[in-house]
Parts: sequence; structure tokens; C-alpha cells
Amino acid sequence: MLLGKKRKIGRMIEEITAGEKLEVTEKIEDRDLLLYLGLSNDNNPLFIQHDYASMTPFKKPIVPQIMLLAIVTGAISKYLPGPGSSIKKNEVTYDNPVYHYETVHFQFEVIEVSREAHEVIIHVAGTNEAGDSVLEGKFTVCPPYPVKSLTQTTSFDNF
Repeated sequence: MLLGKKRKIGRMIEEITAGEKLEVTEKIEDRDLLLYLGLSNDNNPLFIQHDYASMTPFKKPIVPQIMLLAIVTGAISKYLPGPGSSIKKNEVTYDNPVYHYETVHFQFEVIEVSREAHEVIIHVAGTNEAGDSVLEGKFTVCPPYPVKSLTQTTSFDNF
């Protein structure tokens, strides 16, 4: 926990332009899968049981789609626009499965900036190691607002 430490806020809407891009690459490891399965209490055998998965069209365990979504939303929160931003809406399709130990590459692009609505629209495309699409989506994001100073409070003006 970072009590007493100031964290840098992400980019304000005035600093963001359409056409900006970001790339994120993530390798899916056992610890990531086990953390997700433990936190979510998701016991879908398709995600972890090799014997079950081998009898499905997938042939082996797949990565939960919500984990891919978490990587995307994490990148939005960390980088574009960054800390202080909030996702208002998302539309995502999962085109192909991601298997354990694969590396996934995500490309983000700001496709629209609306200062009036205080939101940006970000297109995201995810591919696996073979270059096959695994995720495609559009995210409506509210960038951080300017932080008001704590020393210039007006809470006691009426006293």
C-alpha cells in the first residue's frame, strides 16, 4: 500500500490525440492462471484440467477470456490514459483461444477523443504468437480529471 506517497496521475484529455498507439506483450504463466482461478473461484475444467480439455475441440486447457480482458483494462489503467482513468463501456470479441504459456500481443489505438463528453475511444487488437487474432474490442474510457488541491479547501467557508 502506498499511504502518504503521491502517485502520478495519467494523461488529461487535453493531452490525448486520435491516432496514439500503445503495444503491450504478456506471457501467460502458471502463477497468473492460479491467481485468477483462486481469486475468482472459477473451477471451469476447460481452464485447468488437461484430461477434460483434451476431449474438447480445444485439445488443451485455455486461458480464461476474462484474464485477457484484465490485461487490456490493466494497460488502460497503467498507460493509456493511465492512472485515474475509468472504463465506461467495452465491446469485446474473443476470436481464438489462448493456451497456457502463450505470449499475447495487444495493440491499442485511440480512435476518437471527445472533450465535450470527457471520454476517449480506444480500439484494441490482441494476437497470439502465430499472429492469429485472439481479442478485438472497443473501449470507452474517461481519462483522469485534474486533481484539486487539498490545501485550498472550501469546506469550512460557512464558519
